[in-house]
Amino acid sequence: MAGSPAGPRPPAAGPKVVPAAGPRIRAVTLDPLHDPGPELARRRAEAVADAAAEPIQAPHGGLIRVGTASWTDPTMTAAGVFYPPGVDSAEERLAYYAGRFPLVEVDATYYALPARRTASLWVERTPPDFVFDVKAHALLTGQPSETRRLPKALREALPREVAAKPRLYAKDLPADLREAVWEAFRDGLEPLAAAGQLGAILLQYPRWVHASPANRDAIVEAAERLSPLRVAVEFRNPSWFTERNLERTLRFLADHEIALVMVDGPQGLRSSVPPIVAVTSPALAVVRFHGRRADTWEARGIPTVERFRYLYDRTELEAWLPRIRRAAAEARETHVLMNNCYANYGATNALELAALLLEQGD
Repeated sequence: MAGSPAGPRPPAAGPKVVPAAGPRIRAVTLDPLHDPGPELARRRAEAVADAAAEPIQAPHGGLIRVGTASWTDPTMTAAGVFYPPGVDSAEERLAYYAGRFPLVEVDATYYALPARRTASLWVERTPPDFVFDVKAHALLTGQPSETRRLPKALREALPREVAAKPRLYAKDLPADLREAVWEAFRDGLEPLAAAGQLGAILLQYPRWVHASPANRDAIVEAAERLSPLRVAVEFRNPSWFTERNLERTLRFLADHEIALVMVDGPQGLRSSVPPIVAVTSPALAVVRFHGRRADTWEARGIPTVERFRYLYDRTELEAWLPRIRRAAAEARETHVLMNNCYANYGATNALELAALLLEQGD
């Protein structure tokens, strides 16, 4: 199953494509339909409140898990937005979230290497069948990390000229420290892996990582370093999906059984990635919804959450139902994640999409 929704499929020989007290949420909206405010979004969520609590069995395929890409964003933890009164601590919030969804994505690991203790607490606070997808640390995908966020032992081992930098890249590190970063990332997630609750590692590559032999090699190296953990790759550079490169990209991922992250996001921009629908790993398919807020997607100097401040309408969600079903027919498990995590927008859309999948499956 492959190609954009309106595009052709690849040749048959290729892969199958198939906060209690937090910051105030601005009342000003730019789009009454797609940014109606948390109160209207909550009313929509109440109509489908239990729809996503359990994984959905596809009629002719594997399980579909629906969740969000955050449970801790300050706009989400603000009073009266998603969590009910009295659900104020980290433990209470995760337990409440895990009672409504079977899947969540951890984005904090992109900024700071995970700690075993934190992963152990996640296991303790969630049901045994609850799954965490985890975003790879910035240094693992060619992106910069704030030096101060590295563990103390790593900071102290840095060469003086590197330690003085406010931000650094993996290429700035001596080989032994680069290896230590990979080891720290894997070790921090071991409690999740041991409990069977680690879904996949999301390797999200930045806009400057274009389609090239060297970058394909880097992706394979990352997958091998993380093995036997499952990995999924999200590209932010459209060169991977040009007419010249699309088949090669899908075949490359399929050859290494690396899941392509299918995305829904703003279109018509230089960095826009098309909504390719393709299953390149028999174990896992991943879909991430970023919203379609084109006016802020490439903007600088704004809070990150503003890029994802978009509430999908029913028609937009319905368009993805056959694509998700086709993915679920080819993968043992399909993860659908709402990354439009402004306030309760992601949670509302996750519930609505799960309800639509259940409705269609009847």
